[in-house]
Amino acid sequence: MYYGYKYRLNPPEALTETLLHHVDTCRQLYNHVLYKLNETDEIPARYKVQGQLPDLKSWWDDLNDVHSKVLQMVVKRVYDNLSTLRAQKENGRAVGMLKWKPPQEYRSLTYNQSGFELKNTSGRPVLRLSKIGEIPIHLHRDIPENATIKQVTVKREPTGEWYATFGIDVDEATSEKPENPRDVVGIDVGIVKYAHDTDGTAVESPDFSDERERLERAQRNLSRKERGSNNWEDQREMVARRHADLKRKRRDFLHKLSNYYAREYDLVAVEDLDAKGLIELPGNSRNRAGASWGTFLRMLEYKCEREGTHFVAVDPGGTTKECASCGTETDKPLWVREHSCPSCGFVADRDANASWNILSRGLDKVGVGHSESPPVETALPTDTTSVSAKRVVETGSPTLKERTASAVSE
Repeated sequence: MYYGYKYRLNPPEALTETLLHHVDTCRQLYNHVLYKLNETDEIPARYKVQGQLPDLKSWWDDLNDVHSKVLQMVVKRVYDNLSTLRAQKENGRAVGMLKWKPPQEYRSLTYNQSGFELKNTSGRPVLRLSKIGEIPIHLHRDIPENATIKQVTVKREPTGEWYATFGIDVDEATSEKPENPRDVVGIDVGIVKYAHDTDGTAVESPDFSDERERLERAQRNLSRKERGSNNWEDQREMVARRHADLKRKRRDFLHKLSNYYAREYDLVAVEDLDAKGLIELPGNSRNRAGASWGTFLRMLEYKCEREGTHFVAVDPGGTTKECASCGTETDKPLWVREHSCPSCGFVADRDANASWNILSRGLDKVGVGHSESPPVETALPTDTTSVSAKRVVETGSPTLKERTASAVSE
């Protein structure tokens, strides 16, 4: 399986200047290749353009300072962007042309297959990059012993920090998914309660109001500065740090919550949401965007694959309206938070009812046996445990584990 491991770099000032020079040279090469392709009526094959790089080095001296694999990846980057543009055009979207990259929009370089080495120098880990040097790296977690590092991308974030992302191919036997999953769960995602599952656990959405307030304050201060001045540049980095802080905290929550469900269950059923389409709907779009449902589902999917857990995405249509007990559909506005079936009298929390419908559809879609499948009206918990987002930690969370243990014992 292929993973990305990201680590902080601490380059000294001299190597920082070298890195910036290499990144800017790659940016100029990107613009040069794009200019040449725009001049031609028919775009040549990528490998043909890469074969012209040695000729470019004969008159473009700066290219000789950069590793050859890095230059080849710049050409690949141009062609990847062209392919993305072409795919969007084929899907009917109105697209223009690729634009040249200004210095602010090109901040990375990639070593593929060769030109890099992770090693220890005098007892400290360093990343050696060809034609750059050895850069101290903060290895906050070990790279698996059975992993092969395929490539390294070095990037300067808007905050001014440098990071290295390792593309790692892990040679591991994929865990076999159980034919008859015993521990199954359906998850309904929302805004107030981020996740409500069929075990009666409702995880609250994380509160990022303080982080957003600090970000907005920093943005207001930036608007008062003279663009391009030293004060403006310092404040721009402050805004970038606020953005990064908010992003890290959100992704940390999503990683830990998805990790819990992937490890604790044999089958996880979720809604196949069009997250992008939901954001584009009028009203409350900021909260829907901040919820990052699409990111959560992608994390959950690959972690279920890694852990040998069935991941099932079902049609979300009608999961809230349909009664989990008898199947009768009942329209209810968003502000009605309780499901009350006029046909069979089944009463439950709105999100709990939806989660059971999601689980039922998931079991039907996979077509696997389920060793414990009692009727919904007897299996649905009568109480709901509300879990604060602050208590969502790595697998082993006392709050979530206690709820799981009590549900099994009952």
